[in-house]
Amino acid sequence: MQRYTIGILGGMGPLATVDLYRKIIELTPANADQDHLHVIIDADPRIPDRTAALLNNGPDPTPRLVASAQRLEAAGADFLIVPCNTAHAFLSTVCEKISIPIISMIEETAHQVSRMLPTGSSVGILATAGTIASRLYQEALARRHLEALVPDSEQQLLVTHAITRVKAGNLDTETTKLALAAGQWLVERGARALVLGCTELPLIFPQDALTVPIIDPTRLLAEAAVAIALGQRPLPSQTLSNRPLETERAPKEKV
Repeated sequence: MQRYTIGILGGMGPLATVDLYRKIIELTPANADQDHLHVIIDADPRIPDRTAALLNNGPDPTPRLVASAQRLEAAGADFLIVPCNTAHAFLSTVCEKISIPIISMIEETAHQVSRMLPTGSSVGILATAGTIASRLYQEALARRHLEALVPDSEQQLLVTHAITRVKAGNLDTETTKLALAAGQWLVERGARALVLGCTELPLIFPQDALTVPIIDPTRLLAEAAVAIALGQRPLPSQTLSNRPLETERAPKEKV
């Protein structure tokens, strides 16, 4: 059976890139080195901050994202995965510059949540302010008739602080408490599942910390990548797999 080579467009941040690769290794059925998948990683931490670009007129990360994607394609990757939720706001342009597909972490997550919860359920989103503002998860969930529940400004500051601490290497209980507080706030307001919509958050957020399912998009992306690389799922023909499947008007998001 043909195997495909995975390309990881990483560095946003480095720990999140390592987490994705580790999950790919753990999810691959293997008894020896040779049983594992071919993975090519391009981790460029110089890619400008995605939230700053979206909210504060910061440098555009697109040129470096494109360069990384092109390096991975030239190196032999058959498809790409990106362990940064906020970067997905820029990937449509990246797709225009390469000829291999990018698997959307956002779509993989929204699809899984839609299989878990009844139509109309509220889903809590913990993510960067850039991801929230770009409505990546809100729109993907709305297409599946689910409602996004996002932090208010005070709770978002807690999430942002937690993410910043992880990026600085502080994977401690103080960091966990910040993220947990915001997650609990969402649950108390009706969230029936909680999406860790920043790839730093699974590094510090316990899976059994709350009374609702905790969704780890990094793991879902790893599962999709392994299935495609092993030929268990078809390799998409082209570009980012995040186009709307439905065109109904999105329900109003809750705050």
